[in-house]
Amino acid sequence: MAKRKAIRTDISWSTEDTITVKGLNLCTDIMGKVSLGDMAFLEMTDRLPNERESRLFNALAVILVEHGLTPSALVTRLTLAGAPEAMQAAVGAGLAGLGSVFVGSMEDAAHMLQAKLPDPAAPHDTAALARQIVDEHRAAGKSVPGIGHHIHKPVDPRAPRLFEIAQEEGFSGPYVALMIAVADEASRRLGKSLPVNATGAIGAVASELAIPWNIVRGIGVMARAIGLVAHVLEEIRDPMAREIKAMVEEQATAHFR
Repeated sequence: MAKRKAIRTDISWSTEDTITVKGLNLCTDIMGKVSLGDMAFLEMTDRLPNERESRLFNALAVILVEHGLTPSALVTRLTLAGAPEAMQAAVGAGLAGLGSVFVGSMEDAAHMLQAKLPDPAAPHDTAALARQIVDEHRAAGKSVPGIGHHIHKPVDPRAPRLFEIAQEEGFSGPYVALMIAVADEASRRLGKSLPVNATGAIGAVASELAIPWNIVRGIGVMARAIGLVAHVLEEIRDPMAREIKAMVEEQATAHFR
């Protein structure tokens, strides 16, 4: 009979008088010294960021904390109306809707970039890679992730600001260049303005920070959880969920007008 593998985590462990997280003492090394954003970076990369990485990671993390009455915020409010005793369920319900259309497209953008540039230090033709990406998505009948926005036109203001910070901190590298080239190529080929949006910028900058594409969506999940807690608080103080329900019910059942 094969010996069972020992169950072990290197993320965190405790003794009677200590708590260790990623090799650091929670009470003496982290509390009062490490910001929430830097803590997230530590959890995702196994090390604390340097000053430049900290500024850039915190900048991209705060982008999607709040964006108004998005579907996730509405779901959170409606869930709270049905289960006011379970704030965590309301927030969880909102997070469950972060996918390829809302927030999760940062993962698709990062995957697209990292697949084309598995070694960003290797010689490459940025323009040729951009053409390949657009060709592949058009052939598959899919939209290119990370470009265009239904509200922010002609520019999503979050993207150039994040790229500006990346430039200031020395992280405006090949992934940022490729993301911008993809947006330019798609705009040219489709004959309309499709600038890089927030999730495209996040996907590119997260790639510059060497964060694997398959956990990039986690940045959005962490960020949006904070925003959804704010929606819970506002819903408690100034409810709108029942009014939304009543309005939808009235319109949806008006068959004989």
